[in-house]
Amino acid sequence: MGVSNKNAQDNIQPKGNKKPLQVLHISKKDTQKINKESTNSQEDIKKENIAIKPQITKDNSVSEIKDSNAKTEDFDIPQQNLTQQDLNRPLNFSDQNTDFQLERTVDEFDFDESAFLEALNANEPIGATGETISGKVIAIESDGLYVDIGGKAPGYMPKKECGLGVIANFKEKFSIGLEMEVLVIKEQNADGMVTVSARALILRQSWEKVSSSAKNGELINVLINGFNRGGLTCDVDGLRGFIPRSQLEDGQDYQSFVGKNLKVAFLEVNPESRKLVLSEKKASLVSKLTSLELGQLIEGEVLAVKPYGFFIDLGGASGLLHQSSLTNGSIRSLREVFREGEIIKALISEIDLEKGRIGLNTALLENSAGELIIDKQKVMQEATERALKTKALFDKKEQDK
Repeated sequence: MGVSNKNAQDNIQPKGNKKPLQVLHISKKDTQKINKESTNSQEDIKKENIAIKPQITKDNSVSEIKDSNAKTEDFDIPQQNLTQQDLNRPLNFSDQNTDFQLERTVDEFDFDESAFLEALNANEPIGATGETISGKVIAIESDGLYVDIGGKAPGYMPKKECGLGVIANFKEKFSIGLEMEVLVIKEQNADGMVTVSARALILRQSWEKVSSSAKNGELINVLINGFNRGGLTCDVDGLRGFIPRSQLEDGQDYQSFVGKNLKVAFLEVNPESRKLVLSEKKASLVSKLTSLELGQLIEGEVLAVKPYGFFIDLGGASGLLHQSSLTNGSIRSLREVFREGEIIKALISEIDLEKGRIGLNTALLENSAGELIIDKQKVMQEATERALKTKALFDKKEQDK
């Protein structure tokens, strides 16, 4: 199959005796005749097109269009005096006064409120972090056990969270069906399982116990199990306690206390930082404070004069005579009332076992405001009789606690 070439004729060279192509010459008269005939034929076509008129067919689609136009009139869109800019602008139906109301009833959805609430309760997660839950052991493995806590999945307790210290007889201590309280330490995973701990619950209860004991000023006996550069270590209900060397009655040879029992008081209890500091010296002070009573008249030596009051030695313990409790009169300087080394008498107005603090008062011994400044010697001589008059005030204060 050959390829056509439009320029083939141009490339053909005459060969032999062949005559060249003849050019047809048309006269001017013939050209005018052809143009006239072409013009007449175009006019006939135009007349024919004008004579043929399109037929208008009317069917049901026309009525449907009219109905749709009638419906659009309900939107109350102005159709008169519209410019080209108005036509190009998108319609905003929010400006119209047409209200679209779609009413649905509960019956259409077959709604059951009780079933809905039941479904919510069934899918509600059980066991938020820090929550205490009662459960029952349902399975035991080598690395932990599973506790039924009432959720869609049991709680998992790793072996190290099953108690304090090392548990040698693990399977003997935890049997199937054993009821126990646990603390949630990690919320549920994708399978709905939470991580629980018996150890964390024991430690929380221990912190609550020592905090209450410290607030009440209780004394405890501890077994010293170690020492370091700063002091001694001990165990308090599963918590690690520390006794600084400065809080020992004799801190020179403190290593010798290992394996011995000491009576100590709580110096600092902080569950958040897990700081438990104890003191043997404070225990001695608290022992003396427990023998004191509110309203009791004591005698002691002025140890120091401070801008806010006096420190009084009570024989192994010190009390604070604050300037607000010194006298009912006005004073210019504390030293115009008492001086260091002076023996005075005062009433016990406060006993704080937790802080190991004793508050004193001499203003209650005055019969008139400022009497202690005017005649201090008379107030001190009659202190015993005057203290009896104030006993009723302290008895009422003790009853109001």
